[in-house]
Amino acid sequence: MRRLTRGVVAGIVCALVVIVTGIVPAGAHVTINPDKAEQGDFAIVSFSVPNERSDSGTVKLEVKFPEDHPIAFVSVQPKPGWTITVTRRTLDEPIGEHGDEIDEVVDTITWEGGPLNPGEFDLFSISMGPLPTDVKRLEFPAVQTYESGEEVRWIETASGGDEAEFPTPTLKLKAPKKNGHD
Repeated sequence: MRRLTRGVVAGIVCALVVIVTGIVPAGAHVTINPDKAEQGDFAIVSFSVPNERSDSGTVKLEVKFPEDHPIAFVSVQPKPGWTITVTRRTLDEPIGEHGDEIDEVVDTITWEGGPLNPGEFDLFSISMGPLPTDVKRLEFPAVQTYESGEEVRWIETASGGDEAEFPTPTLKLKAPKKNGHD
């Protein structure tokens, strides 16, 4: 019983520190989930967006797609209460996918609306593919905007084993399974 009480007290103290100081645990970042997919495959992923402010709602999320590894097909899941804008870019060299020459791909997806209130999180989902076969990760820089006008830029890449303060949502790509096995 004594351990349970200590655990409860520790949990309450941690929660109070977060509330009083406004310090948010390190894990509260814009992330991509799942964070792994197979090279060459299609994937459904969600950008998980927590509201890290106690006094302002999130009203906009902008996600930039990799320029050096264009993705031929991208679909956005509708999100009630949010307006979705998809900006496309023209490729210098078309890519061939499923017998088609693709010369235009998604550059940026912007969700505006909400708000996503303090203490809440939400998922912003897409389907995309085929994923590149010549890289092990794709980065999707994101900008989260609050009602106050503050922008949080999730655009940093970790280096030297250190965790970035504002890490870019990253999808790790693994080689496809052979004959149904790793």
